[in-house]
Amino acid sequence: MKNKSILLFLFLGLLVQAQEKLMIDNREVVRIETELASDGMEGRATFTPGIELASAFIEKEFKNIDLSYFGNLTNYRQEFDVKGKPANNVIGILPGKSKPDEYVIFSAHYDHLGMVKEGADRIYNGANDDASGTTAVIALAKYFKELNQNERTIIFVAFTAEEIGGFGSKFFSEKMDPAKVVAMFNIEMIGTESKWGKNSAYITGFEKTDFGTILQKNLEATDFNFYADPYPKEQLFYRSDNARLAAQGVPAHTISTSKMDVEANYHKLSDEVSTLDLDNMTEIITAIAISSQTIISGQDTPSRVKK
Repeated sequence: MKNKSILLFLFLGLLVQAQEKLMIDNREVVRIETELASDGMEGRATFTPGIELASAFIEKEFKNIDLSYFGNLTNYRQEFDVKGKPANNVIGILPGKSKPDEYVIFSAHYDHLGMVKEGADRIYNGANDDASGTTAVIALAKYFKELNQNERTIIFVAFTAEEIGGFGSKFFSEKMDPAKVVAMFNIEMIGTESKWGKNSAYITGFEKTDFGTILQKNLEATDFNFYADPYPKEQLFYRSDNARLAAQGVPAHTISTSKMDVEANYHKLSDEVSTLDLDNMTEIITAIAISSQTIISGQDTPSRVKK
């Protein structure tokens, strides 16, 4: 009995260490968010040197995590033409172990509004919109790479040109077979508390599939809650980067905390890192990681959006 007790103690100790190792690291969240929303990125407007710096940063993060390239690409850049100018999404993948042709997507847009010509503060840092979502995508890529248990292929994508018409997600979606996409977690503005306070977020189009129900079921042992979109008049389900695939039947939803009626810094020069709750943001990213586990493992498959 004594030997069995010792073995059990050692096993539990190793399990705790593994869980601690695989937690979403708040220090990493702070580091990534601070860099993406820095003045050096010059507001990340599409077709500017600032967005090129942001793309290079995300590409480096994906390389450090050791993500694979998407499809036939030879690097992390998915390049395309917008109004006669080049632009690029940034994509990395974790191939699925037993279901490589079934895809789960984590996405956000990394572009923002750029700069104004004059004034004491000239830079639209876009800390919440959507450096917060892009930070989540990078943090989740690192988490799932280290976990190394994904039966389905996970695609991590940072879209460009969302602010000027959603061109990045449009191009990406046109290259995807919607029948192979099991779910899409689009992450948009999670840096501030939701209307329900900490440890909460909402899911657009909650009623259209059982995606949200699956996520909440996986969070039963936590204090975190996902809610239905409280701003139905805004029609957010079809206004973000999830819309193209959702229109093709994919359970593609946006996760957000943005208070659309009173979000003080939305599309303003004041959308800076200092206005965010990065501890709460880390908890939201952790909740997304936990809630998606059964979809990534192949245990759960969300219902489709009716076309």
